[in-house]
Amino acid sequence: MYRNSVFLFFWLMATGCFQTATAQPKTSVLSHLKAGFVHPPDTAKPGVYWYFMDGNLSAEGIRGDLKAMKKAGIGHVIFLEVNVGVPRGKINFLSPGWLSLFQQIEQEARKQEIAITLGIGPGWAGSGGPWVAPEYSMQHLVSSSTTVTAQDPAPVTLPVPPPKPPFFGEGALTPGLTQIRNQFYKDVAVLAFPAPVAKTPIADVDYRALYYRAPFSSAKDVPAYYPPVTGSKIPGKNAVQKNTVIDITDRLTPDGKLNWKPRSGTWIVMRFGVRNNGAVTRPAPLPGLGFEADKLDTTALNRHLDFYVGRILEAIGPVDPKSKGGLKYLHIDSWEMGAQNWTKDFRQEFIKRRHYDPLPFYPVYAGQVIGSAEISDRFLWDLRKTAMDLVLERHALHVKKYAYRNGLRLSIEPYDMNPTADLELGAVADIPMCEFWSKGFGFNTQFSCAEATSLGHLQGKPVIAAEAFTAQNNEAWKQYPGSMKNQGDWAFAAGINKFFYHTYQSQPLADSLKPGMTMGPYGVQWNRNQTWWSMADGYHQYIARCSYLLQQGNTVADILYLTPEEAPFVFTPPASALKGDADLRDRRGYNFDACPPGLLAKARVENGRICFPGGASYYLLVLPRYPAMSVPLLQKITRLVQEGATVIGPPPQEAPGLSGYPATDATVRKLAAALWGPLPQKTAMTARTYGKGRIIWGSGLEQQMDDLYCDYEVLAGILQSGNISENFSSDQPLRYTQRQLPGTDLFFISNTTGDALTAECRFRSAKKYAELWDPLNGSFMPLQPLRREGRQAVLNIPFGSAQSYFIIFTDNPGNPANAPGKGTAQTDTLSGSWSVAFDPKWGGPAHTRFSRLSDWKENADPGIRYYSGMAVYRKTFDAPAAINSNRTVYLDLGNVKQLARVQLNGQDLGVLWTAPWRVDITRQLRAKNNQLEITVANLWINRLIGDQQWPDDGVQNGKWPAWLLEGKPRPGKRYTFTTFNPYKKDDPLISSGLLGPVTLIKEP
Repeated sequence: MYRNSVFLFFWLMATGCFQTATAQPKTSVLSHLKAGFVHPPDTAKPGVYWYFMDGNLSAEGIRGDLKAMKKAGIGHVIFLEVNVGVPRGKINFLSPGWLSLFQQIEQEARKQEIAITLGIGPGWAGSGGPWVAPEYSMQHLVSSSTTVTAQDPAPVTLPVPPPKPPFFGEGALTPGLTQIRNQFYKDVAVLAFPAPVAKTPIADVDYRALYYRAPFSSAKDVPAYYPPVTGSKIPGKNAVQKNTVIDITDRLTPDGKLNWKPRSGTWIVMRFGVRNNGAVTRPAPLPGLGFEADKLDTTALNRHLDFYVGRILEAIGPVDPKSKGGLKYLHIDSWEMGAQNWTKDFRQEFIKRRHYDPLPFYPVYAGQVIGSAEISDRFLWDLRKTAMDLVLERHALHVKKYAYRNGLRLSIEPYDMNPTADLELGAVADIPMCEFWSKGFGFNTQFSCAEATSLGHLQGKPVIAAEAFTAQNNEAWKQYPGSMKNQGDWAFAAGINKFFYHTYQSQPLADSLKPGMTMGPYGVQWNRNQTWWSMADGYHQYIARCSYLLQQGNTVADILYLTPEEAPFVFTPPASALKGDADLRDRRGYNFDACPPGLLAKARVENGRICFPGGASYYLLVLPRYPAMSVPLLQKITRLVQEGATVIGPPPQEAPGLSGYPATDATVRKLAAALWGPLPQKTAMTARTYGKGRIIWGSGLEQQMDDLYCDYEVLAGILQSGNISENFSSDQPLRYTQRQLPGTDLFFISNTTGDALTAECRFRSAKKYAELWDPLNGSFMPLQPLRREGRQAVLNIPFGSAQSYFIIFTDNPGNPANAPGKGTAQTDTLSGSWSVAFDPKWGGPAHTRFSRLSDWKENADPGIRYYSGMAVYRKTFDAPAAINSNRTVYLDLGNVKQLARVQLNGQDLGVLWTAPWRVDITRQLRAKNNQLEITVANLWINRLIGDQQWPDDGVQNGKWPAWLLEGKPRPGKRYTFTTFNPYKKDDPLISSGLLGPVTLIKEP
């Protein structure tokens, strides 16, 4: 059998020919797309999380990093300074020397045309520091309880309420911060009420009352939202009637004595006060370690921003809007500082927004039922809703306004410990972001990608970014471009179109000390000290081409899932709407997005589709199975149906919260009855016309729910009955995404497997012509024949291992395809010996000869067996007589571990980093005396293993070695130097080198 690449080549020649962008007819959209595809603009280039480690900065390292990024095709950095697993450096965070170096960073980034995004605080998530006083920090309303009877002597001393334990433990705080935290306390109120018969607390009250929010991605059993308590309006034995709660705050003396006692009976007296919530900047450089700023108070946020971002802006001078490089964005990273439920004017804001006084309900914070379990739960909903409103207005939007005033924009990664609704927080961003971890090397955060892409689509944001390929622990230099292609293609199909690799660890050490700095065990090692970094440009070009096309136009999807009015709320895509590997779940034939209530307010209906100002539109609006809905939201849904929308889902039964209760419940039921009609649940499925649209529900659908939402198969059936075909389908395991531009349908499709296959592909497009665009080499090819079945175009397309393409449909015929070749391909193997040169600086021989291609790890020479780096294979050959003709000739490398750059007769033919491992050599091939040079790079793993046979002369006990600090020669025998090496000397080596066979392939 022929190799995958040859098989693909036959098919390409049988159906058309490759052409360059300049050969295409000049049609406005298509020619623009092709030009950008061949040479992607800087905005399409991938970025990196550029981490600096607690004072380890140098001007030489900064220049070296940015120059290496530019050369490799990196166009954007997110700057953060942290403290993870590396000894402290000499440049203290925010010191004059540090600010001077940041000024150099900004100047060099402008010179290299690399954009900078600045995290809004030290550490990797949050906004705070040692400059945040406790009164401006994140706060909790805490309480202590004292039982008082009429017989007790007065005055009673009320204990000071203790703080809640920090979510990340006491060890997250320094002794100094612990002392400051323990000393901070302010009284808020003292309430008294008759002691209830029973003392059953509210379940999960510490979470429902926003004392804590565990990370959804990594902690066990963290709910995506807190289901409302219903059906328990009658007070139980543990309930306290609201009208029996009395305010005796004025009876408390400054020393904690209470001059009050009840006339009769047993009463509970609760002392409420303010405490710091225990959240600190993490993992911040030591001079940046401090409390997180209050997320509900603009005064606290302004003080923080002025101290941190403001000082940086003052150091670098005005932002240059004309420069491609330099500071362009501020960034709020993943929410990892937990929750807060109090700020200095929280009571006043609560009254203004919820229209009632929360004071009598303060005992609910501590789990005491007031009124009934349902009434108390409704209060907690109002509490969380008020906190979310303040986070959005006083934190996220305020940071955005601050950025705008300084000529910057804002990106937000809104997930994980977020006490608000992820989608509502992310909607504030100019660039919505998410995170996905390297498959097998960390957590599964695919849900965050569905959230960010939904926000980008709904709002028409051209860039949807991801903190990409995050990793931890056992990754240890195992990832490289080829190993990451399948997951990267998954991210593209999911809707992401801008990668920020986690992580590029800044490298301030000498170039001889490699792999150099790491961020402890975290992140893929995406920096200039990688063995293969000089070859990364080929991979980054692929990423930029895909990103560019996927930033054009609007996504095409038909299903829109409305999220409930809840905080916190995490949107997790319905399992029935996904397929494939649990670690890489792909969209099924009908694409979808999620919509928060805040964005639905902007929707309108055109031609039966629910449309948004950014250009996205959907055929179905799917409601959650959630009992509560506010009157304004239900009124909006009713208007959409009247205007022609199709809505699927159950009617709400009540309004959330206590605002206007119980009248709002009656209003919701009345509006629901008008829209859904009487008792729709008694029929299997009811499609009720209302205005120009319809509402669909029934008992049959109730039984076909996928957690919150109706099962995908039901939705697909509704769409098919409306003559809406799937976006894409195939008889093979492919993934896809579809975007639409004026006159153009654009599909990205990729093979999810490591096997070669031929797929029958069906595309939703009414266009007459199709072209295949290959992002690996920037080539184009008309596809023929194109047949139609219903509303879909059908093509048979072969794929190599994990291969991907763009299929572009237009009404432009393009250039006619050349006549296909006849016969079979000719394959000739370049057998015999190879001259191979290793780098002696890394232990390999400068000159050696391989009698045949073989794996380095099997070599008897330990300098080759343990070698990591680049080696150059050279061979002189004559072209076989039969192959020296006017037909296209390819050089196929066979099996490569892990990247290769090919030169033939002095001409650089580029980097090969994934299948198909072949390159067109037609123009460079000579009849005689061809000089072939193949530079191959493996990974650091083998050298790191080999070096473990020698004593460690590196970092010991958290300190840099003396020889390094004193500038003396290195004393040990190791070749590598790194701050993290998990390998042992007996660990298995990995396959490395050019394994072949290397062949010449002539087209038929």
